[in-house]
Formats: sequence, C-alpha cells, structure tokens
Amino acid sequence: MKKTIKFCVLILLAILAATPAHAKKQKYEITLTIKGGADTIMYLGHYFAKGNTVLDTAIRDKKGRFVFSGNDTLPYGLYFFANTRGMYVEFVVYNEKPFFTFETQQRDWAGNMKVKGSRQNEYFFNFNHIDAAYSKDLSEKEGTMDSAQFVRYRYNKYLELDSIKLTMIDQHPEMFLSKMMLASKDVTPPLVDANGDTLTIEQRRNYYLEHYFDNMMLNENAIIRTPQAIFYDRVMNFYDNILKFTPPQIIIQYMDPMLERAKAAPDVFQYLVVTLTQKYLQSNVMVYDEVYVHLIKNYYATDANFWSSPSNIDKELQRATKWERLLVGREAPELILFDTLHIPHSLHALPHKWKLLVFWSPNCGHCKHIIPAVYKVFEKYSMKYDIGAFTILSDPDDKTRKEWHKFMADHNMNSPAWLSLDGGEANVDWHDVYDIVTTPQIYLIDENNIIVAKKLGEETIERAINVICAPEQSNSKE
Repeated sequence: MKKTIKFCVLILLAILAATPAHAKKQKYEITLTIKGGADTIMYLGHYFAKGNTVLDTAIRDKKGRFVFSGNDTLPYGLYFFANTRGMYVEFVVYNEKPFFTFETQQRDWAGNMKVKGSRQNEYFFNFNHIDAAYSKDLSEKEGTMDSAQFVRYRYNKYLELDSIKLTMIDQHPEMFLSKMMLASKDVTPPLVDANGDTLTIEQRRNYYLEHYFDNMMLNENAIIRTPQAIFYDRVMNFYDNILKFTPPQIIIQYMDPMLERAKAAPDVFQYLVVTLTQKYLQSNVMVYDEVYVHLIKNYYATDANFWSSPSNIDKELQRATKWERLLVGREAPELILFDTLHIPHSLHALPHKWKLLVFWSPNCGHCKHIIPAVYKVFEKYSMKYDIGAFTILSDPDDKTRKEWHKFMADHNMNSPAWLSLDGGEANVDWHDVYDIVTTPQIYLIDENNIIVAKKLGEETIERAINVICAPEQSNSKE
C-alpha cells in the first residue's frame, strides 16, 4: 500500500511539473522581446473610450525579455506595449487565452513583429504589414508626379486598401481587427426601397439614423477598449452633430435601441449611460432636460444600474423628478411671494400674456452682468408683447436685501411690470420646487402658465421673445 501511495504521489508531482506555470495560477502571460533595444522598462495597457489605461509594468530580464503576467483576467480589446519615450506597438486580446509571445526588432516594432500563440495577432500584424506597404508607396510616390496626378493616385490606392479591408471583414468576421474595421465603416442609405421606389431625403436620413450603429458591436465589451476614433468619436458624433438641434423625442427614439443593445455588454452600457446622462444634464439646450429625465427614469434608476450606490441613484432620481415637473410644455409650479411693500403676488395670477420668471441675487457675479441686460430686453418688449416679470431675490437675508435695493436703484429697474419679490417668505420652498442651485435662472411662461422656454441668458432671451411671443402677438391681431 505504501509503495502504491508513493507511486501515485510521484505521478501527481510529474503531472504538476509538466503543467505550464500559467495554468496553475496566472490568467495571462505575455512576453515581448525587442532585439537591439535599450529599454529597461515597458508598459502594458489598453485603450478605453477616449483615453487609455496602463495595466502592468515589466522590467527587462536577463534574457532581454519583458514578461507581463498576472492573476487578473485581461478584458478583451486593443492593447499596446509602450516605453518611457512614447514609442508603442498595438496588439489584440480577443477570444484567446492571453499567453502570447512577441519578438521584434528595435528599428521597426510593428514591421518586424513575430507572434506565437495568437492567431488574432498574426492576422492583426499581417494587415499592419499591408497597410505599412501602402503608406510607404504613397510616401515614395509623393513628389514624383504633379499634385493632380498624386491626388488621383492616392485616391485609387485608398480604394484598393478599402477593398482589402472589405474582403477581410467578409472572410474573417471572427477577427477583432475585422470587427474594428467594420465599426469604423459608415452606413450608406439605399436609394430605393424593397419595392424599387425612390427614397426621399427624409427617408434616407431616417434610415441612416436607424442603422447608424449597425456595424458597431455594442453588445461586446471589447468595443470600448479601442482607439478613440473607433468607438468614442463615432458615438459622440451621433449625438453632437448628427442629432444636433433635433427634438428630444427623436434623440430618445434612436438612443433607446442603442442602449438596449449595449445591455449585453456591461462595460459599454455603463459608459454610455453615464456619459449621455452627464451630457444632457449639462446641456444648455432648454428642451434637452427631457433626455436627461428619460435616462434617469429608464436606465439610471433601475435594476440595470449595477455601478452606482443607492444614495447616488436616489440623488439623481430626486433631481430628475424635479426636472420632470419643469420641462418645457409643463405647467410652472405656482409661486406666491411678497414685494418690497409686503404685498403678496401670485405667479399664476400675473395679468400678462407672457411672464418672465427670474431667480437672481446681487451677490451672484453672473447676475450682476446679466440681469441689467435682461431688464433692458424686458423694457424693450414688455408693452409690445404684454410681458410681465416675476423676479425673486434668491438670497433673502438682511445684508443682501440692502444690496438688492441699491442694485435695482442703480440700474433704474423700476418698471411697474417688473415685480421685485423677496424670496424669504413663499407658499412653497421654491429652491426645491424649481431646483435653484445656481443663479440666474430665467423662464418664459405663457398666459396659461405653461413653460415655453427656460435656461435663458443674455444672448438668448431677446431671440426667444421674438420667436415665441411675436407670432402669438401677430396671430391675436388677426
């Protein structure tokens, strides 16, 4: 029995000795050798949205190698080796166990790269060689022909390279490089529909909006770990440029399918929800509050949010709930405050066709500049369009009240239609109801107490009054 046990132990030890070290503990081991290189330190990192992240550092060993290893799983994406002088070379981690060996020459890291243990990277560097050959050819041809000839030549070479990319995408869709190239490819709307009828410009635009993200693998986390131009720039181009100045309902219409696809990729979903939430939280476009509210209600404050604390979710939900009551098209919450003679005034009962609701303070540096300009615009159009102002001191203490009176006197803010109201006593906590965090805050409200414009400033208030109030005035005359 003792001999049998001893024999089994020897077999077990032999098996363990034959098992690669990385199979015992490590989840990745990537080795880089640069022949002729003098670097002693090398970094391992990957791209992320509009930046990059360094994950590991290696010191050159006695064999001239940089060995990166660890017990953490490497998320899929496009990675890079970089030295302290900014030289770098990219490689892929995707659908393979990351136990790779790279060997190259100092004079051209990418051009001389040899790969072991990774079919993805063999494919990746093969294309790099093709791309480099095209770049070299164009560099050599420039200056050997006139500018018009070179432009045509370059255009034809680009077409050739695009054809190679399309062939690679078609023949090797499983390769991460193919997926990155596909994600960079724009969508071309068809000229006719399935019945052969010519599509209108509007129909082609709708097709483009609906299919904009078709080529991007939003359902895989790896897409976020790509260079800025592939993921981040294309996403932000959609919202910053293509959907610029479109109604919030249209933005939501095309945003929802994108986010639903991204739910399959937690890293992508989190990034998109957080980034878009911040974008529309900070937007100066008055109607885009609706997009922020939609994001909070449908994505942030739901079970889909796995990254935020309950207190943070609750904070955002409270703000979204307030903003929802203050959306353009909603009834402005009623306010009743007292003027300087302690006479009460109701916002809803203000007897004017249009109403400016203004929160401001003489202690606010921005207010000191904007409020006199707003008052001049008000004086210019008050009688013409029947506009009344319901203005509220947002810092109602004894010291500020004196400054308030002096400021109004110094700027001749004495129109009877410009009500100056003390915010110290009111029917509601207007700070909370109107979410007054910063000042000035300016709303334009119609005679039915519906909010028609908000987030108005010195540059927008006159244009808003002329666009919104003038048509109503002309219609009433008719």
